[in-house]
Amino acid sequence: MIRFPARRVTGMAEFFDGYAAEMARAAQSVSREALERAQGAMRDCLDRDGTLFLCGNGGSAAVANHLVCDMAKGMRTDNQLRPRIQSLAGGAEILTAISNDMSYADTFSHQLEGFGRKGDLLITISSSGNSENIVRAVQWARDNGAASIALTGFSGGRSAGLADVNLHVDSQNYGVVEDLHQSLLHALAQFIRLSLMPEALIGQRNF
Repeated sequence: MIRFPARRVTGMAEFFDGYAAEMARAAQSVSREALERAQGAMRDCLDRDGTLFLCGNGGSAAVANHLVCDMAKGMRTDNQLRPRIQSLAGGAEILTAISNDMSYADTFSHQLEGFGRKGDLLITISSSGNSENIVRAVQWARDNGAASIALTGFSGGRSAGLADVNLHVDSQNYGVVEDLHQSLLHALAQFIRLSLMPEALIGQRNF
């Protein structure tokens, strides 16, 4: 098991060099075959006008909310794609209502019961992969005909085995895992945009 940091360092520059090295190593650990499958699942859902749901806790909730912007605006630029996308972590009102009246473990699965449909796609973002509300959301997807992609780190947790596709970052550092989860979702959104836009525009646009 590789851990970063494994010792105290005296300077910020040395720490950042180590952090960057761990980012590069962990990025190489992500299965390229799983990345292709994840992109295929996203395209399949979008092409069928399904809804793409995202969820996560803490920093991973911010990653989920961020992708709504990347997909609802950025990914549709210069093409005819009109994605349906919703973050299940984006509303304090519904999250606190479910947590207070039911349980925090039901925050995402209860929303899926109301909004989700067969053929939709769920993307879960969890460093541990073991958060109960994440696991219940993936289980709902399995039981109701929705596809699922689990972004995980550390040991992968239960969601890694439940999801149709597991994008696993092999690192024990929360920051590295969350940074790479964000990078993976950026790359997926940008690749789909790239694949749909006119060839002549590619070199003229910022991504």
